[in-house]
Amino acid sequence: MEQKQWHQYSGDELLMKFNVTAEDGLKEEEVEQRRQQYGWNELTEAKRISPFILFLNQFKDFMMLVLMGATLISGILGEYLDAITIIAIVVLNGVLGFIQEFRAERSLRALKQLSAPHANVLRQGEVRNVFVKELVPGDIVLVESGDRIPADVHWLKTNSLDAEESALTGESHPVGKHSKALYEKEVALGDQKNLGFMGTMITRGSGVGIVIRTGMDTEMGKIADLIQNTEEQQTPLQLRLEQLGKILIYLSLALTVLVVLVGILHGQPASAMFFMGVSLAVAAIPEGLPAIVTIALALGVQRMIKRKAIVRKLPSVETLGCASVICSDKTGTLTQNKMTVTKIWVENRVLAVSGEGYEPVGNITEKGKAVDLKSDQSLRRFLQISSLCSNAVIYKEDDNDTRSKRKAKEDEAEDSSVWKLKGDPTEGALVTLASKMGLSPSSLSSVYEREQEFPFDSKRKRMSVIASHQGGKIAFVKGAPDLLLEQCSYILWEGKVVPFTGVFRGKVQAANEEMARNALRVLGMAYRELKPHEDCSNEDNVESQLIFVGLAGMIDPPRREARDAIAVCRRAGIKTVMITGDHGLTAEAIATDLGIIQQGGKSMSGHQISALSDNELDRQVDNIYVYSRVSPEHKLRIVKSLQRQGHIVAMTGDGVNDAPAIKAADIGISMGITGTDVAKEASSLVLSDDNFTSIVAAIEEGRNIYENIRKFIRYLLASNVGEILTMLFAMLAGLPLPLLPIQILWVNLVTDGLPAMALGVDQPEKDLMEHKPRPAKENIFARRMGWKIISRGFLIGICTLGAFWITLQVNPNDATQLATAQSVAFCTLVMAQLIHVFDCRSSRSIFHRNILQNKYLVVAVLSSVLLLLGVMYIEALQPIFKTVPLGPREWAITLVAAGIPTFLLGAGSVWSGNRRNYNGPRPLVRANSTNIRA
Repeated sequence: MEQKQWHQYSGDELLMKFNVTAEDGLKEEEVEQRRQQYGWNELTEAKRISPFILFLNQFKDFMMLVLMGATLISGILGEYLDAITIIAIVVLNGVLGFIQEFRAERSLRALKQLSAPHANVLRQGEVRNVFVKELVPGDIVLVESGDRIPADVHWLKTNSLDAEESALTGESHPVGKHSKALYEKEVALGDQKNLGFMGTMITRGSGVGIVIRTGMDTEMGKIADLIQNTEEQQTPLQLRLEQLGKILIYLSLALTVLVVLVGILHGQPASAMFFMGVSLAVAAIPEGLPAIVTIALALGVQRMIKRKAIVRKLPSVETLGCASVICSDKTGTLTQNKMTVTKIWVENRVLAVSGEGYEPVGNITEKGKAVDLKSDQSLRRFLQISSLCSNAVIYKEDDNDTRSKRKAKEDEAEDSSVWKLKGDPTEGALVTLASKMGLSPSSLSSVYEREQEFPFDSKRKRMSVIASHQGGKIAFVKGAPDLLLEQCSYILWEGKVVPFTGVFRGKVQAANEEMARNALRVLGMAYRELKPHEDCSNEDNVESQLIFVGLAGMIDPPRREARDAIAVCRRAGIKTVMITGDHGLTAEAIATDLGIIQQGGKSMSGHQISALSDNELDRQVDNIYVYSRVSPEHKLRIVKSLQRQGHIVAMTGDGVNDAPAIKAADIGISMGITGTDVAKEASSLVLSDDNFTSIVAAIEEGRNIYENIRKFIRYLLASNVGEILTMLFAMLAGLPLPLLPIQILWVNLVTDGLPAMALGVDQPEKDLMEHKPRPAKENIFARRMGWKIISRGFLIGICTLGAFWITLQVNPNDATQLATAQSVAFCTLVMAQLIHVFDCRSSRSIFHRNILQNKYLVVAVLSSVLLLLGVMYIEALQPIFKTVPLGPREWAITLVAAGIPTFLLGAGSVWSGNRRNYNGPRPLVRANSTNIRA
């Protein structure tokens, strides 16, 4: 018998085939057995570079090859000690580079694991949230709007389910899904509407499916090779540094050749100058820059994770430091996402609701007196809609579970309630409201049997549920009042259904605005009894001729820490913009409370945005701080308008409707807790705690990472300039070689390694968030850094040569004195660089920061000093490095000369009151008007 194709099966046939029930799912022992058979649900990764190959790659660098060539020549010429020493340094350099790259790769691998996707699966009768890779054929998965389908599935149940399958079929429009079998054998992939495919997105509705294929057996597995062969792009910073490295190579080689030629012309042996030139070139070229940049980015990413920000795309680390506008969603990001109904409006009466959170304890009162639900038919209907038109579940958590989860939640101390929510916070607030009066969904299920749902979407801004009741059907509807009112033809007034006249509409609109002015989120409640044979397949038919019942006013309190974070943004020259689907008055009230709206700032609604052309929006966008009642198209227009004005835009969001704007923004930020897979996939940064404060922390880290990269570039280049100029000035002055090749290589190894890496993890300066954002295309040498490199390098070279010359003058013609003078120059160069590294921590001078603050740097410098003393005073090393022990007089000369470059210019900086200047965009705060609304 010919085997069926997957789309030809019915749901019941598949349940039998996989020996599973739709109510219980698989048992854990069955999952393990099937995993042994089918493997993990993941696409095969491209083969990683082995550690051995990674180590060998360290020796492919051009200058490393030159150095190994010099080693070979040394051996041929009989300079075996030099050859052995140089090859030892080459290997040690390779080991350091390997450690840096291995750590960077391991950090990024851990990062990818942290952002691994999850799926909701039914196992042993419980819904569990597991890693997608853990799914096996036969698993029952649950998906809803915004989820990414975790494996190839056959739908068992669908509810207005649409999927976007362009990754597989090229069809840009979502495809409607169903659970019926398709009997044709050959059906095009795009027409297999009873199947869902791994990696595609649910854009509407919800569904339950049974996994039929996992891993490389899925349709997505067929294009896995294309994904594996995609090369990771370098960040703009890495590209700029690569170009900088090439320039430095050519410049260093030119200067090195100049030093060699001048030395030969002044009578130095050609062979000695050759080795000197090679050593000087190797020391002058900062070959460790790419590795240190990677380490700085990777370690910065790990710090961001600790501050609740998971970086998905490395370029965003650099871009974060340039952010000039944050477009933030309100709910859950700026607020606590713990909705509570506090006011009800029915029949022109305002009722107060007591109680907080999701615990169903509280009362509904009118003018201080408890209402009688039995005699108040309008309120009873209102509460029925609140309870039944919802998918949220509130439940009391077991005390043991609560204690265990409290350890994992940093904010658990603030929430002592054991009542928890599963579902949308707004729906949770409405279910809690009804439950306070004894009308929980479970208590109503015996009277109303749910039959159909039309989910909420961002355009309709409504949700409907059809339930059967006493032989008939009734539609319960909730939604945004302004759009819901358009669908209402009647109103429930004093227990009777009467026409919804202009007078009644005026009363509802006035109540809606009054609640919104008090920062309440307002939802309207309506219903309609359906006729026996009425067509209920379309939401437009169901959601018409509705009977309006009342309004629910709820509040989601602002996060206390968000107010401080917004103030930090303002001082940092970063404009915070609130974009929300809430009513304009509600949004304005919360924005004012948080300090988002500044003097002269405006608020604009989605309707007003629609009425503006792009040019008109561009002219106003800098003055707008709050956008309300917006659609996905509006969010995208806002982002693009801000970008046209020269801003670097960070855009937050959690829903499917946020994804286009998140993707278009310079920094797309999604919510880790409430965010959908669509939003996360489009983003470059995921907030694990959905908190606005974490965005500000990430921006601070982004700024600090960039500044740390500038610090070690400044340190490395100033040190290398000092080394080259020491030799160049000595050759021009006709002096003996102040440094020997082996000494230059040692300086490069010891001073350019650990201290430079320690700068990469330096703490931010106190005023880092007190300056405007840097321009995205800022030159790496901007803000006078080029001058600092040249001036410090020049002084390091002059002082090193000065110390050499002073020591040599004791007895210029004595070979022993020459060795002493070379040892003094050697120590001076090392100490000058190790002192200068502390100067590089500040944009001003060494006196502006506590030199002991960066413990890693202190340890790195002490290690370098100990290594210096080792080659100076360990007798076995003295012949290798051509050093002699120094006395008190020589050390005095060394330390004075080494300290002059840093302390001389540092004192000058303090005297002149020099301050760092960021040339960022124009000021964002305007304080010349009091206009609030557009």
